[in-house]
Amino acid sequence: MEQRHIRNFCIIAHIDHGKSTLADRLLELTGTISEREMREQFLDQMELERERGITIKAQAVRMSYIASDGAEYQLNLIDTPGHVDFTYEVSRSLAACEGALLVVDAAQGIQAQTLANVYIAQEHNLTLIPVVNKIDLPNAEPEKVTKELESIIGFLSSEVIFASAKEGVGTKEVLEAIIQRIPPPKGEAEGPLRALIFDSKYDPYKGVIAYLRVFDGVVSKGRQLRVMSTGRPIESLEIGVFRPGLTPVARLVSGEVGYLATGLKNVGDCRVGDTITLEERGAVEPLAGYRPAKPMVFAGIYPLVGDDYNDLREGLEKLSLNDAALSFEPETSAALGFGFRCGFLGTLHMEIVRERLRREYGLDLLATAPSVEYQVTKDDGIEITVSNPSKMPPSGEIAELREPWMSVSIITPVRYIGSVMELLKERRGDYRGMEYFVKEVSQPQNAGAAHRVLLQYDVPLAEIIIDFYDQLKSRTQGYASMDYIFAAYLPAKLVKLEILVNNQPVDAFSLIVPQERAYRQGRELVHKLRKLIPRQNFEVAIQAAIGQKVIVRENIKAYRKDVIAKCYGGDITRKRKLLEKQSAGKKRMKMVGRVEVPPEAFVEVLKL
Repeated sequence: MEQRHIRNFCIIAHIDHGKSTLADRLLELTGTISEREMREQFLDQMELERERGITIKAQAVRMSYIASDGAEYQLNLIDTPGHVDFTYEVSRSLAACEGALLVVDAAQGIQAQTLANVYIAQEHNLTLIPVVNKIDLPNAEPEKVTKELESIIGFLSSEVIFASAKEGVGTKEVLEAIIQRIPPPKGEAEGPLRALIFDSKYDPYKGVIAYLRVFDGVVSKGRQLRVMSTGRPIESLEIGVFRPGLTPVARLVSGEVGYLATGLKNVGDCRVGDTITLEERGAVEPLAGYRPAKPMVFAGIYPLVGDDYNDLREGLEKLSLNDAALSFEPETSAALGFGFRCGFLGTLHMEIVRERLRREYGLDLLATAPSVEYQVTKDDGIEITVSNPSKMPPSGEIAELREPWMSVSIITPVRYIGSVMELLKERRGDYRGMEYFVKEVSQPQNAGAAHRVLLQYDVPLAEIIIDFYDQLKSRTQGYASMDYIFAAYLPAKLVKLEILVNNQPVDAFSLIVPQERAYRQGRELVHKLRKLIPRQNFEVAIQAAIGQKVIVRENIKAYRKDVIAKCYGGDITRKRKLLEKQSAGKKRMKMVGRVEVPPEAFVEVLKL
């Protein structure tokens, strides 16, 4: 197909603003999916996505549409996630497109992630089409949301399309706007092949399947190709497009989106962001690709059954193929055995990876408490990064410790400003600014949700990865939304909190905490462990320590056999002799005894 009849676009929005439902209507109207095949959130193929009602992986699909001018157009849609943890998926999708539909909920208006996606789209110089969705809701205020789009982002009111993806209202107008406003792709059809890998997955029969956007040239079946970053030669076993299933075609030309079955078995040979070209007379310069995703949250993942270690490694390798933000390296824990230290974009990303490993590979896993990556300057001037608290050097060797801070944007109704600012103060937040949104209200009963404010803070990442989002939603009755990006590494007064069981440190419980909170967190952990660790035949001490200094201690009483039960009357020295013999035996046992911390204790403590 000629380039001027091709449109590559994606749908971006805050979570739960109707991206996947709008994609369903586009598939229906273009006849890509029949009524018999249609189901809600069709492009959300993973079971996890359908259960949670969120998009986790970006999905591509090709549609054919005859526009009002009578010409047939090829529309390549990429449906993207909305949650802040999957922003990297959004940026990858945008790099393969020329335009985007910006979907905004007519009842909720602009949210934090809406603005974040707009900024990413502007970085890629994409044409944006604003769509105010869910106008069928009883509390919808499309006029107010349009004013927000005008004043905050700078759209013209004439550019905004009103739609209800659920009812199918405005879908045709959206398709016509895609044709008229989004520019066709630009590329040299006769030039050397350059195709960008924007996603990939592993197939046991076809090997690595790379999702491509062809920028220059033509790729066809049977040609010898190579990956430009590694020089690895590959053969195009199968070329195809998404309709939305994998549908083989003879070739893909400049401007088109499709897939390539490579036959590669090693997932490291064909990475997202690489450029594919011809083996002979190929391109000299690769495409820009993507900035590597930097994991922000780290946790140890261990199999509950030691024999599952190799299966866990294989599962992580295959997940990392189409999840470039997932990183992992082997690590060993004295308490948990062999496992992997994994890096994630956030705690939801971590939760999704664990659940996929459980469902797709049948693995029962234990994860340690999530932590962030710290920069440490030692007394001898050497700088190191530490993502595992148990590997933190002793405080006496540290000259400076720096932790990552994030620029956090929170949009909330005005009446919750006090609660939100109190929460941010508790989490060591540093105030940067406040901006009020449009104040006009058409429906008085919805006044609380209409008067909104944008709060901007700098907050340590360690303070927002655990339960910050839950607390934010709880304190604002669900009205607030949040987005964050990395700001800088800043010096901090932090200490390493260790938990000792029977005088032996348990590395899985090590934490890096602010100095002023060390005693409270140590007390909570020790108190919880005292209830969870079973009694032994000797007294067990559970301690929280900072360096050599023990700050909290509790004891688990020993089982005590009544050794003087057989003594009835007589000299007291006989009873004393038996008691002293028992006491000496317990001391000897305590010196050589090892306390096994049960797996359920790890699970319960990590919930803290």
